[in-house]
Amino acid sequence: MENNELLAQVTARAQQWLDDAGYDAETKAEVRRMLDADDKTELIESFYRDLEFGTGGLRGIMGAGSNRMNIYTVGAATQGLANYLKEAFPDMPQISVVVGHDVRNNSRNFAEIVANIFSANGIKVYLFENFRPTPELSFAIRELGCQSGVNITASHNPKEYNGYKAYWSDGAQIIAPHDVNIIDNVNKIKSVSEIKFDGNPALIEIIGEDMDRKFLAAIKTLSLDPEVIKRHSDLKIVYTPIHGTGVKLIPDSLRNYGFTNIIHVPEQDVPSGDFPTVDSPNPENPSAMAMAIAKAKEVDADLVVASDPDADRIGCVIRDNNGEYQLINGNQIVMILLNYIMLRNRELGRLTGNEYVVKTIVTTETIKAIAENQNIKMYDCYTGFKWIASVIRDLEGSMRYLGGGEESYGFLAEDFCRDKDSVSAISLMAEICAWAKDRGMDFNQMLQEIYLKNGYSHEEGISVVRPGKTGAEEIQRMMVDFRANPPKTLAGSPVVTVKDYGDLNCTDVATGKVTKMDFPTTSNVLQFFTEDGSKVSIRPSGTEPKIKFYIEVHGKMNELSDYERLNKEATEKIAAIKKDLGI
Repeated sequence: MENNELLAQVTARAQQWLDDAGYDAETKAEVRRMLDADDKTELIESFYRDLEFGTGGLRGIMGAGSNRMNIYTVGAATQGLANYLKEAFPDMPQISVVVGHDVRNNSRNFAEIVANIFSANGIKVYLFENFRPTPELSFAIRELGCQSGVNITASHNPKEYNGYKAYWSDGAQIIAPHDVNIIDNVNKIKSVSEIKFDGNPALIEIIGEDMDRKFLAAIKTLSLDPEVIKRHSDLKIVYTPIHGTGVKLIPDSLRNYGFTNIIHVPEQDVPSGDFPTVDSPNPENPSAMAMAIAKAKEVDADLVVASDPDADRIGCVIRDNNGEYQLINGNQIVMILLNYIMLRNRELGRLTGNEYVVKTIVTTETIKAIAENQNIKMYDCYTGFKWIASVIRDLEGSMRYLGGGEESYGFLAEDFCRDKDSVSAISLMAEICAWAKDRGMDFNQMLQEIYLKNGYSHEEGISVVRPGKTGAEEIQRMMVDFRANPPKTLAGSPVVTVKDYGDLNCTDVATGKVTKMDFPTTSNVLQFFTEDGSKVSIRPSGTEPKIKFYIEVHGKMNELSDYERLNKEATEKIAAIKKDLGI
């Protein structure tokens, strides 16, 4: 599209916001400022498209415009969802929803607007009294028998962002056909006057502490070795919520499990949408964990754990072979948790041959090896916990779920919640630390034993950020180029298999044979597998302006002393693969 044509389109869209009497004066002043500016970049970025549901729902920078998070985009999404709920449950006497939010700027305001719109449409609303972890909202939907739910959060994104996660009656984030149907209903709203902003207070019920108690009690049932916790109740655990919602429940859950020595990072216990002590509140970034690591060194901690702003992701720091505190990656977190859950279920005699675990396609294949060695079924699914929840829903009543996770620092140990949960994951991680200590091991030694028994792997994720409309177009071109010109070798090893989830074709490179993969829908993901076992996955993010590369390499670990050598070789191989990919 030519720049003049694009500018004409966004100008017309912006003018509609000025002409519509439903928009408030403050919003109109902001739109007028963008229209009058000599540099039209902000105008274009704010109006060149509508925010759309991705792998995590609606997410964007806050501000005026159709491509921004504001009371009108939130309002349109909620009105569309309300309209669809009435279509989906036409005979239900009283449709009900749960509404929650995180600590971000505007989150409480957005949540109250969502509650008002639902109630104005005759829908019963259970509104959390204050910020709460995302997984508690998922739990509450199931506990209260609601048909849907909305959480206002932008997860681990920078402070400029906010978001809107929509959930269905099973407590999972919405997938097809509901996501498409909701979008259709949102798109039918042609004027802000169609959004019912004036709420009905009689249909809004405030919830809080009682739901907290029920959620924490349910999480306590996941403990697999209460006795080992009694023996190591004074384990030194440093925890930081990074200014987020985890401060509300995670220390309580650790105490509920029986841990007595929970060490806080006081500056980061302060809930704040400005996240003042970090550049980005993402626990996978070493910089976000710096204050917690400093505290760990000060107190000689056994374990360092963190949650992101909405407390669905977990960060974890352990000591390496040299005694230095090091952040472990999301793949390793999932490996450790699943390995423990499978082992303890076997030790407790709870395995019947009808259990399963789940991982996403970009998560390490070592998890498959762990499951196979335990004779436990493993399922692969697309990125995003809505897909893990979809597997749980499909198998409910026929198989027992043991756990599932993804490389992006998310894990779910329970099926009474259907979104990733750092409250239960951190509680179990502390239990695992005590369990390892009881066996004379530290966390690092336990991790190495997992590699020794199941094969060594090393993973690295690379995000190439390309913001805005031009960035989105560049990301699209990159995917087209990788499909048209797939690499023939990676780090000197021939590519033997190409999986394209865009058409669900799995191609054997040597023979050219194509087989169809069994997935519920297509997805814009490419994977390359090499002769030596390396795996490269490429996918544009569904919630952020970036394209992600997931690189995984493998090696044979014959004894524990091989670990450092394998780490060095893996780092070199990943560097070579990155060079081959041009990133």
